[in-house]
Amino acid sequence: MRLNEITYSNAVPIDGYGPGFFRIGGKAYEGAVITGPEGTGAWGGYADQDTLLALADQVDVVFVGTGAELTHIPPELRNALEAAGIGVENMNSPAACRTYNVLLSEGRRVALALLPV
Repeated sequence: MRLNEITYSNAVPIDGYGPGFFRIGGKAYEGAVITGPEGTGAWGGYADQDTLLALADQVDVVFVGTGAELTHIPPELRNALEAAGIGVENMNSPAACRTYNVLLSEGRRVALALLPV
């Protein structure tokens, strides 16, 4: 079996998560977070469209982790992102973390907005 080391661009992978926190690039973050090519920081949730819209020239898709369960994101948020040319995929936060890591390892232009589990 051949093993290849995965190298990431400027963005860092999700290392883990638990009740109310995410570990990203070795650092723990509490509450809702956003991570992508510009780094990781707090996210204001669905009402914080501007933080996601600022990624328009940097990413092709944003994965939105909706917490422990898959729920729909507000149509206003989806419409604003799609109008800006950003694809949106919502899934529960654990699935969003896994999907983000896979696409990040492939060198894709992705970002991740997460609500805690």
